[in-house]
Amino acid sequence: QFQFVESGGGLVQSGESLRLSCEVSGFNLDNYAIGWFREAPGKEREGVGCIRSGDNITDYADSVKGRFTISRDNAKKTVYLQMNSLKPEDTAVYYCTGTWLICPRGLVYSAARRGQGTQVTVSS
Repeated sequence: QFQFVESGGGLVQSGESLRLSCEVSGFNLDNYAIGWFREAPGKEREGVGCIRSGDNITDYADSVKGRFTISRDNAKKTVYLQMNSLKPEDTAVYYCTGTWLICPRGLVYSAARRGQGTQVTVSS
């Protein structure tokens, strides 16, 4: 059974950084790409980024490219989302999820597999 536990969110000021963690269980992380998406009131779900299995190639939404970095530690069954230069528009609940081997085209994610999320709030 797929399980995801997101953590690391909080309240920060514009320009500051946060690192989110996604602990996974119930499946072999080696075979899954792990992605992050976010949801904010009044906005559509947005895929933030993804890291493939095996070669660890990453993909990011244009809105976060150059500011966010995804990494993974399969031994710890954890994937990280380093968020730098945060902006108020990054405020959202952040979720992680998994897809078989590769990242979905366009970083489009359903909400079918995800954890409870972690709230990120960026004040101006």
